[in-house]
Amino acid sequence: MKLSIVIPVYNEEDSLPELFTQLRNSLEAVAREAEVILVDDGSADASFAGMKRLAAGDRRFRLVRFRRNYGQTAAMSAGFDAATGDVIVTMDADLQNDPADIPLLLDKLDQGYDVVSGWRKNRQDRLLSRRLPSVLANRLISRLTGVHLNDYGCTLKAYRKAIISDVNLYGELHRFVPVLAAIVGGRVTEVSVNHRARLYGQSKYGIGRTTRVVLDLLTVKFLLQYATRPMQLFGKWGLYTLVASGLVGAATLYMKFFEQMSINRNPLFILCIFLFFGGVHFLVLGLLGEMITRTYHETQKKSIYNIAETVN
Repeated sequence: MKLSIVIPVYNEEDSLPELFTQLRNSLEAVAREAEVILVDDGSADASFAGMKRLAAGDRRFRLVRFRRNYGQTAAMSAGFDAATGDVIVTMDADLQNDPADIPLLLDKLDQGYDVVSGWRKNRQDRLLSRRLPSVLANRLISRLTGVHLNDYGCTLKAYRKAIISDVNLYGELHRFVPVLAAIVGGRVTEVSVNHRARLYGQSKYGIGRTTRVVLDLLTVKFLLQYATRPMQLFGKWGLYTLVASGLVGAATLYMKFFEQMSINRNPLFILCIFLFFGGVHFLVLGLLGEMITRTYHETQKKSIYNIAETVN
């Protein structure tokens, strides 16, 4: 099967010559037709000029240039759209991912998996600002999604095009691609890969991304369980809230008739009204979600299922 390697590039002009050399060596070790798609994510340095110079004369290297910086998720999505291979491998351009690990990912993919994620077991990054937050985030993501990986943040991954073509990326969802692939029925596994210290420039990511990761995790959790049945989520909480409103209302009436407490001086009466309208609000959200879901699937003829194989 043909191989496509997708690499987002953002201000990496110093690392590009060595990256191209290592990629060429890695392609020689892969016994299949291959292409490399480098997506310049609006670099402010001479990255694209260097990419054009290094790719000259080698048609295996294809370049895409954004008009401005859109982020890694958009760069990966553009690479997926441009890829013509049956298998897609993603990796960073900063030389911390080792192209020599690509055959390892492909061997695992050939065992029947749809997604093979790299695990930077001996990660060469700072402990407090990079490694510790990553460990906590990986555990949280694994627990909430049910897709257990040690390293969601590793860009070095391999996908079958048939799976990744059903995944739409927005925001900062590139790290959750294994989960999104699992949603459409993909088989996901993980292998330990080499991770190297950064030689040029500085990392584009820091602890400040934590809030964005948490918000995207909520989005993925919703997509995983309630994308086609939002009423199951909002309706459940609506019913819980209405039941709580009824119980608080009953307690208010009990105090009124048996303890002679005035309703207008009882804070439980305000709580009862608040819970009642909160419950109605949840139910209305669920109904609106159902209408939006049906509009999305029916107008675009989106299927609510994915077929792996048919016979005869």
